[in-house]
Amino acid sequence: MPGITDVSGIRLGHSSDGQKVTGFTVVLCEKGATGSAIVAGGAPGTRETDLMRPSFTVNQVHGVFLTGGSAFGLNAASGVVRYLEEKGVGLDTGVAKVPIVAGAVIFDLDIGDPSGRPTPDMAYIACVNSEDDCAPSSGNVGAGIGATVGKLMGPEYRMKSGLGDVSLSLPQGITVGCVMVVNALGDVFDPRNGRQLAGAYDRQANKFIGPFAQDLSDSPSHELESPPPFGRNTTIGVIATDAALTKEECHRIAIMSMGGLARTIRPCFTPFDGDTIFVLSTGEYDGDNVPPSSGELRAPLVAQIGMAAQEAVSAAVIQAVTSCQSVAGILARSDIER
Repeated sequence: MPGITDVSGIRLGHSSDGQKVTGFTVVLCEKGATGSAIVAGGAPGTRETDLMRPSFTVNQVHGVFLTGGSAFGLNAASGVVRYLEEKGVGLDTGVAKVPIVAGAVIFDLDIGDPSGRPTPDMAYIACVNSEDDCAPSSGNVGAGIGATVGKLMGPEYRMKSGLGDVSLSLPQGITVGCVMVVNALGDVFDPRNGRQLAGAYDRQANKFIGPFAQDLSDSPSHELESPPPFGRNTTIGVIATDAALTKEECHRIAIMSMGGLARTIRPCFTPFDGDTIFVLSTGEYDGDNVPPSSGELRAPLVAQIGMAAQEAVSAAVIQAVTSCQSVAGILARSDIER
């Protein structure tokens, strides 16, 4: 199936702990990729996002991870660093090569064993697994194994989500890939037809009950949880393209890509979500009809890639909630379609 590894220079790996219901996903770019990021949610858990801002010095990134474990999961990044260091990959500082590894976490401590968090060894295994591109790349894999959505009405109504992995090709042959882990406070909709796919769901009434649900009665019997669970939600992901982009252009595409979340998740960017998207440019597209890296002709290209990124994010979010299965008794989309 099409996925982010369709982008030349990108590898994707996962490791999962099905018993403790947590996992780790890594996007590797060992040759280095120009990178940037955008944090739009109010409760993020991230690493190296400041470094990826346009005005900061380092331009090349060697890996981006998406992981469960909440803030505990950030510690697992050292496994990616160890793997890359062993391969001689990193920023050459003159005395050592330092791998630049960015990433973000989701909160999954309330679905499985709260003492179970992704470890550096799990991260290292995910890197090793990236060497084999035949592994499953959507649904209950990697960081998606503990993802859920639809928690605005309370955790008892949430539904299972997961990880989505898609890619798109532009007319001139540029590839845009995207992997998303969807652990949103809000509900998920298909923007093509407005159909709700996942979210707050009442098993007794067999219907969606969130404030955006299409089948709400005039007097809904459910009220919003007040306040929602703080910091237990986020949608995180990585966009990659083989087009050669500057750091500033990657940042603009990261901003545009957030439109894909706005299309599919209601609400998003809340004070209780940590919505974060990274953008990587490998520069390995070998076509001859792309404008040079400076000048006004670049703006249409950046807009075109940004629009593709929005579409890829939307598609990956949809795949995340339609390709997953029930875990720990939490209902999945596949259960209500039977």
